[in-house]
Amino acid sequence: MQYIIIAIGDELLAGQVTDTNSGSIARILEPHGWELKRVEVIADTAEALHEALDRALSEVKVVLTTGGLGPTKDDQTKQTLCRLFGGKLREDPEVLENVKQVISRRNLHLNELTARQALVPDNARIIQNEVGTAPILWFERPEDKVVVCMPGVPFETVQMMEKRVAAELIKRFPEKDILVRHTVMAFDISESALAQILSDWEDSLPSFAHLAYLPKPGIIRLRLDGRGPESIRPKMEHLRKELIALIPAENFLADGDVTVEEQLLRLLTERNLTVSTAESCTGGTIASRLCSIPGASAAMKGAVVAYSNEVKASVLGVNAADIEAHGAVSESVVEQMAAGIRHLTNSDLAVATSGIAGLGGATEGKPVGTVWIATASAAGVKSRCYHFPGTRDRVIDRAATAALIALFRELSELNER
Repeated sequence: MQYIIIAIGDELLAGQVTDTNSGSIARILEPHGWELKRVEVIADTAEALHEALDRALSEVKVVLTTGGLGPTKDDQTKQTLCRLFGGKLREDPEVLENVKQVISRRNLHLNELTARQALVPDNARIIQNEVGTAPILWFERPEDKVVVCMPGVPFETVQMMEKRVAAELIKRFPEKDILVRHTVMAFDISESALAQILSDWEDSLPSFAHLAYLPKPGIIRLRLDGRGPESIRPKMEHLRKELIALIPAENFLADGDVTVEEQLLRLLTERNLTVSTAESCTGGTIASRLCSIPGASAAMKGAVVAYSNEVKASVLGVNAADIEAHGAVSESVVEQMAAGIRHLTNSDLAVATSGIAGLGGATEGKPVGTVWIATASAAGVKSRCYHFPGTRDRVIDRAATAALIALFRELSELNER
């Protein structure tokens, strides 16, 4: 079943707010065989909504809108829908009671403006919003078409899609085909190099299957999708195994949609090993990414953000003479940082970063984007110099990912010894 999303809001068009609702809705409906045809972002005006709905309803049976349901004057959706679909606004006592309960849970007082949320089109079916004040409006249109209007607050939209709206849509429009999705993660290989390895296999895929490459710095997510009847499920499982077998072992990260830090922590925990980090240019980003994973305490021993040379020397034991001779951004210093944090925390593995994220700080032979990364383990210390392009934030993010990959490689090599 194809559908279209209309995201309503001047703030979306101005770039002040990012539309996350459309992606969330697509992720909820896609496993049930629903295909998002397009997303259209429009201003909160009657004319824009009228034109967008006319276009969408001429193409698909289901149109979902987000936003424009607030009580303020700039929220035009309810009034426009009444004019388009021939209804009138009426006060719904059940909606008003729900609004009062939501306001009470937030320790707020009901005012006249918020009470206007209870004004709803009399020709719409109402689905109560359990987590917000704006109800979901469900319109049945001629020719077996449906328009569902939801609030623009992402938390409310996701909650109501998961609890009510998705189930109602699937029941209203049963879909015979299913979506079977397998995700395989690769790392430390370019998209073009991986595509060349998989080229012949990809060309031989059956018509119901499709492979997508979704690259990020250092990582490639391979998404293998199959659409069709239930009978494709075992065939897709066979294709998943073939795909994994084709990826070079040194570039295989995980079977499943996981991050490097998730897979790293999973393997560390399974092997009862620990890790620590010493960060200069990445400023705690590596530790933050590791600690954001539930259960990280089973493997994460500690972290030091050694931004100054004084802390590198006094806390991590880096030789001050080496800092003076080679600079903080150097092989010698970063290796001592990795060894120092491993000794300080008594961890099995450690990683350290020292670099120039920008905008300033560049020196001769060390331009912005130069980052040294070192790992330390019982097998010794090893390091590598990287050169990352882009903004300060991008350099930091890419350096953190490279450091996590370096840890993953070190862990894999330890397992092989």
